[in-house]
Amino acid sequence: MNRRIFTTALSALLLTGVSAFAQSSASTWTIDKNHSQVNFAIVHMGVSTVRGSISGVTGTIVWDDKNPSKSSVEETMDATTVSTNNDNRDKDLKSPNFFNVEKFPTLTFKSTSVSGANGKLQVVGDLTLAGVTKSVTLTVDGPTAPQKGMGGKTVIGLSGTGTLKRSDFNFGSKYAAPILGDDVQFTIDVEATK
Repeated sequence: MNRRIFTTALSALLLTGVSAFAQSSASTWTIDKNHSQVNFAIVHMGVSTVRGSISGVTGTIVWDDKNPSKSSVEETMDATTVSTNNDNRDKDLKSPNFFNVEKFPTLTFKSTSVSGANGKLQVVGDLTLAGVTKSVTLTVDGPTAPQKGMGGKTVIGLSGTGTLKRSDFNFGSKYAAPILGDDVQFTIDVEATK
């Protein structure tokens, strides 16, 4: 009986070891907020495009180069940094009309699925914007091949693009679509270190 218990225990240990080895292709990366940013664009009055940015991007990327579907990303973005290079507009964007930064100082994104091959991925996840959470889809270029960065750390880069609808998030509802477009195009450029 003791021999049977030992054999079962040994088998369990070996299977655990094999499982851990199979998962060893995953690596964890920390987003570098000094080299990461969100850029966005929205149509104003149907005649021009207003562009802006949000910095202070932090978070973690788990990248499995052998099985990208096992990869994931979690990001936090600092809404208080929103800038369109216009002080009055930026004040309005930080007010309860839009980001409401006093109540919701950050935006968050948490992936729910990753598909595609290395170099071109589709990442679906939950974006929380001004207290409302909806699913958004990003088309991601990258990650780049790892390389030595400043200070000797290994770095990678990714760039994700997508479109969200303001109406889905009840965002800036004071401004109707003829004044301010419903579609917001955005790009998240990220550098991450290992």
